Parts: sequence; structure tokens; C-alpha cells
Amino acid sequence: MRLTRAEAQERTRAKVLAAARDEFTERGFRDAKIDEIAARAELTRGAVYSNFPGKRALYFAVLADAAAARSGPSHPDTATTSREALGTLARAWVTRLPLATDSDARLGVELMPEIIAEESTRKPFAQLLWLNAIQLGLALENLRPGGRQVRLAQTVLTTLHGAGQLAASAPGFGEPFTVVTACEHLADAAFDDMWLTPHATPDTQTVDQPWSLTGDGVVAILGVHRLAAVEEALRAGADVTLVLVTADPGELIPLARLVITEFTALLHQAVPPPALPRLRIVLDDTSTYTAAAGIETATDMTETALRIESGRVVLRADGFGACHAVAATQHQH
Repeated sequence: MRLTRAEAQERTRAKVLAAARDEFTERGFRDAKIDEIAARAELTRGAVYSNFPGKRALYFAVLADAAAARSGPSHPDTATTSREALGTLARAWVTRLPLATDSDARLGVELMPEIIAEESTRKPFAQLLWLNAIQLGLALENLRPGGRQVRLAQTVLTTLHGAGQLAASAPGFGEPFTVVTACEHLADAAFDDMWLTPHATPDTQTVDQPWSLTGDGVVAILGVHRLAAVEEALRAGADVTLVLVTADPGELIPLARLVITEFTALLHQAVPPPALPRLRIVLDDTSTYTAAAGIETATDMTETALRIESGRVVLRADGFGACHAVAATQHQH
């Protein structure tokens, strides 16, 4: 049976990813060669580059696929307190730390050096961590109401990322399950944290246009340098769809997929469903959402928010503060 063009392209992409995974596992990122990956896949060098713009983009995609494949089971009934949730999260995190004998875990040890190497990856990675911290912070607030807990979440993620870096660079240093205890204790620490309502005045307009890509709520279309702005919409209590966009989808969409996939799996293991933020994340690598929203060219600084009611866009804002402007006025429409 003859394959369609899309099916053939998907099959080629899968062959490249499988070959790249073997090459990166065997040689490491630095010593891996595109020519060798092409040879393993029985493809040309051009076929590799037609699917991935470079070796780093391919590395991010391999790691994102690996993260999706190992997403662990959810345990929605385990945590009833923030301390329990942080303990479960930390325990799941440290059990994934790289071991010298574990080729799957060792595959990712060169990730951070590659992120650190370029400003083009550092800034988006920082915003992706903000996104993780916002989700964890809101979940903790749902388990223990009483104030913003994003700073607590940031501190926990700083601890866990530090443990991950040292597991790769200084194997044997530190006891992983002491890190779990430390994260549990952080639940009881007092952090000076509060939510400040944005005072920006974005371009806001009432509209009436058809929309079929999501249900009712807020659609936040955010560039990879503006992801933290999604908190504005979530704080207003709306159902939020975050559409992540970038001027460099070839490299940054795989990085985003990796970070989001890994953290989502961990969060779902640690937090019961009722405490999870009302957030859906879409990686708009096909420009479906930006085209529907009338955005001609997505950039890393894109910031557009839409209010959807009964299958129609009823309010739109563009620029800093767009998410707050649309979400905070939801009940007026």
C-alpha cells in the first residue's frame, strides 16, 4: 500500500529519531555526527536536515520523545497536603537522575551544557521553568489556600535542578533522598510572596469572530520569552489554553516539548487532579492557532489573548498585560 506524503515524512522522521537516539547514547552529543546518524537510518544527510534544522534540535527532539515514552503513572489520590505533594514530586524526580549504568538516563546529561551555550536557548528555558513553577505554585495553593506559592515552587525546582546537575557532573556527591526530605521541609518555610496585578494597558478590543480550536475560556498565545504571563490569566480563574509560539520552531518547539512533557508527568504523579491548574498547553508548531487568531508572524515576544464564549472570540488584547485584560473582564461578556 502506497504511503501518503505525510506518512512517508513521518516514517522518515521516526527513522532519524531512532538512529539519532542510538548515536547520542553511544557517542554523546558532542561526538555524534549527522553523517553517522544518516548512515544508521539508511538515509541521506539531506533527509536528516529536511526534518531537523541541526544537531541540537535533533537532540532536543530525541530527549522529548524519550520523556514522552517514560511518562510514569499518575497517583491522583496520594497527596492531600503541599508537603506530601512536594515529597512525591521530589521522589519521582530523584529516581530519574542519571546513573553511570543507565544509558537512557545518561542520554540527557549533555542537555544543560547545550541550553547554557546560547542565549537563544537560555531565555526560553528560563521561561519554561517559570511556566513549571507557576503550575506547581498554583497546585500547592489549591492544596493549601492562603497566598501565592510560586516562590516556594521556584525554590523547590531550583533544589531539584541543582540535584540533577550534580548527579551528572559529580556522581556520588550527596544523597538523593536527602533532597526529598529538604523539599518536604520547604513546604513549611515562609516566603514573602504575593501576586501583583499587572498595570499595563494593552490594546484591547471587543470582537465577534468564529473560533473552533478550543472550548470557552481564555486562549493565551505567548512567545517563548513571555510564558510567565500566563499566570495573569490563571489568576483570574478562567479555563486557559496556552498556545506556545516561537520564531524558531525547529529548535525551540522540541525544547519546549521536552521540558513540558517531563514536568507534566511529574506534576501529575504528585498532585491530585482537582488541585491541578485549569491549563491546557499547545505547541503551535504548525501555526494553526496563530493563523486562526490573525497573527501573521509569531515571534518570541508575541503576547495575544482571546476570550472565547460559545464558539466565538468576543474580546482580544495584544501586548503586555493582554492575558490579564482579557481574563479579568471575562464575566462582562
